[in-house]
Amino acid sequence: MPKFRSTDGVEIHFQSWDGDPDQPLVLLHHGFIANGTTNWVLPGVVGALQAAGRRVVAIDARGHGESGKPHDPAFYGERRMSEDVVTLLDLLGATEVDLVGYSMGGIVSLITATRESRVRRLVVGGIGSAVVELGGVDTRVIGAEPLREALHADDPATIANPAAAGFRSFIDAVGGDRAALAAQAARMHAEPIALDTISVPTLVIAGRDDALATRPGLLADAIPGARLAVIDGDHLGAVREPAFTTELIKFIE
Repeated sequence: MPKFRSTDGVEIHFQSWDGDPDQPLVLLHHGFIANGTTNWVLPGVVGALQAAGRRVVAIDARGHGESGKPHDPAFYGERRMSEDVVTLLDLLGATEVDLVGYSMGGIVSLITATRESRVRRLVVGGIGSAVVELGGVDTRVIGAEPLREALHADDPATIANPAAAGFRSFIDAVGGDRAALAAQAARMHAEPIALDTISVPTLVIAGRDDALATRPGLLADAIPGARLAVIDGDHLGAVREPAFTTELIKFIE
C-alpha cells in the first residue's frame, strides 16, 4: 500500500486509481472517523470518477484508516492535515488538482484552497454555517468535550449525549483508534478561515437533513462565486446519495 512520511514524521497512507493523464488529478479527503475506503470507495464515488476517466487519489488522514495514529494531540488538527495534502501533491508531481473534502475533510480542503495554487476546482460537503461562525465543523451539535468523553468511555452504554453515542458507534463499527481520534477531537479547527481569498470555482454540497451542515448557503456566500447544491440525506447518508456523485462530477467536468 502506498505511504509517505509527513513533514513531522507521521506515516500517511493513500490509494490511487489511474485515469486520463491529461485531466487534473482528483484528490478526495474523508471526514472524521472515516477513511478513504468508507467515505469514497464503498459509496461508489471513486468508481463513478473512474468511469468518467479521472485519475483519483484518496488519502487516509493521520489518525485514520491505514495512516499513522499517534496519541499526542500535538500531531493533529486540520491545518496539519492540509500540510499532508500538500506533501502528497508534491510527491505525486501534481500540477493541478480538483480537491474534494467531506466534513473534517471539507475543512482541510478549504484551508488548503486558501494557500495552494494547484487547486483548480474545490468541492466541500457535510459542512455549513459553522465554518463561517465557528471556524470549523459544527461543535454546537456535538462539542469536543462530550466527544472526547464518548471516545474514552469503557462502556458505550454509559454515553449520555446521543450525538456522541452515534459517533462512538461509528468508531467501533470501523475499528477506529479511539485514542488517536480523541487527540484529533482535542485539536479541531476553531478559528477563522480566509474564505474570501478562495478564488477557484467552488461547490458546496449539503444534505438537507444534515444537522452538521445547517444553513450551507452561509458558507457558499462567504466564498466568492461558490455555488450550492442541497441534496437528500443526513450527515452520514448524503455522500451515499447518487445526487452527491452526480453534482460532484458535473461540477469538476
